[in-house]
Amino acid sequence: MSYAGKMQPPISPVQSGVIANSDALAVQVDHISKVYTSRRGDVCALSDISLRVAQGEFLGLLGPNGAGKTTLIQILAGLVRPTAGEARVLGWNVSTQSINSKRCLGVVPQELVFDPFFTVRETLRIQSGYFGLTRNDAWIDELLHNLGLTDRADTNMRALSGGMKRRVLVAQALVHRPPVIVLDEPTAGVDVELRQSLWAFIRRLNQAGHTVILTTHYLEEAESMCERIVLLKSGRVLADERTSELLRHSEDSLETVFLRMLHQPAEPTPLQ
Repeated sequence: MSYAGKMQPPISPVQSGVIANSDALAVQVDHISKVYTSRRGDVCALSDISLRVAQGEFLGLLGPNGAGKTTLIQILAGLVRPTAGEARVLGWNVSTQSINSKRCLGVVPQELVFDPFFTVRETLRIQSGYFGLTRNDAWIDELLHNLGLTDRADTNMRALSGGMKRRVLVAQALVHRPPVIVLDEPTAGVDVELRQSLWAFIRRLNQAGHTVILTTHYLEEAESMCERIVLLKSGRVLADERTSELLRHSEDSLETVFLRMLHQPAEPTPLQ
């Protein structure tokens, strides 16, 4: 399936308000573990995860429900502290240098979270303000145009369809021009037309230099978009390979490989 979409004007190149080492990895995860403790006992969400993501890469982070994908994203976003190990975004430690790491990262969450009292444009201006951006209207207009939201700019968030709200979530994640973008189930509940236009925009962002990490249960999307796949199971890395290597047999699809690998034991995988 193709997600190339129609030709659009080029988007602005990657910019960031934070100086990062040009040689730094986009994402570096070293021996991350996360254990949640409760009265019912301990739950291990991640167990000794290590991962390297180069700048400009398009990575698919896949796995069944409960594999640890969202926990890993929350750690990268600074929302959850790891029990052990460390993570960095463009060289910034997400635990000890979180202000800088958050400026380098944009996360599109699974859930449709929005403030019902503001219009689309007001929402994006408020989000810009969180990052100290007071004159950001030109980039906001570019986002609105590329995400097909220009004619909804002055519409209250409550009046938008679910698909349009999800587009706004994408715009919110990108409003501070983060070099690293994490998409957590971005097309869940989105119709085919909106899905294809969204992927056309994300592909162009990646071509402009943004690093993209995608989690999705639509495996045909990952197969089409991602140059590398990391498969998680029970909090461990089950596979970390280039998509072309996973699909080296002509009869294979990502779905058949995915299902076959899920029946294998989850063992630590060497770093790429």
